[in-house]
Amino acid sequence: MSALELLLAGIAAVAGGAVNALAGGGTLITFPMLTAIGVPAVAANITNTVALCPGYLGATFAQRGDLRGQGRRLFMLLPAAALGGVGGGLLLLLTGEHAFRRLVPYLILLAVGLLSSQDALRVRLQRRTAHHGTGRLHEAWSLLPVIPAAVYGGYFGAGVSVIVLAVLGLALDDSLTRLNALKQALSFGINIAAAVFFLFSGKVVWPAAVVMAAGAVVGGVLGGRLAGRISPLALRRVVVAAGLVIALIYLLR
Repeated sequence: MSALELLLAGIAAVAGGAVNALAGGGTLITFPMLTAIGVPAVAANITNTVALCPGYLGATFAQRGDLRGQGRRLFMLLPAAALGGVGGGLLLLLTGEHAFRRLVPYLILLAVGLLSSQDALRVRLQRRTAHHGTGRLHEAWSLLPVIPAAVYGGYFGAGVSVIVLAVLGLALDDSLTRLNALKQALSFGINIAAAVFFLFSGKVVWPAAVVMAAGAVVGGVLGGRLAGRISPLALRRVVVAAGLVIALIYLLR
């Protein structure tokens, strides 16, 4: 890769890291940039997954206090999340370049839909979790929806946090704050499992992955400092609009 291409990938990662910290949806910036500079779609998706691992770790560490008392849930759900992440990664490799490129615009549209529904989802979950003990099913049933969410996360990843939070809110009886912390831990488990699996795929573009990992960390710090100065809703709308344009470009291509 040329110095200019690495610079563009790094800038996209900084922007993606900041967007993830503020509103979510950073993958809708980083993945298209990788394909724009000539990285094949499957390799771009794999490289993006590996590069974003530090961001998921940082988010999980930041909310570790809200994970206290959830050890049993983590013991039950993390292995399922990791297996689903690996399953999604395997499914990606089996899909092949041509088929995956044809799926990309629809995956982006799905991610845009998830991102645009995030606020409405949070409002509904806040209403549900405001009243505990409302006759939920046994917590073990949460394994069933977590597994397909994890497979999606290993396959593409954009919007996986929204999916995981949704299924946790439907299956578990707890506050939104604690469910959000659990979501971060499971999302990290999905991402790191898929990333470790991809390490042996031979498709990671390492120069871009290293530059983007550093850029994502910088962007995450920057986004944290900008929190309160930028409206997450307004930023999310910008990302959604950009995602729609990007999906249209992929469809036309």
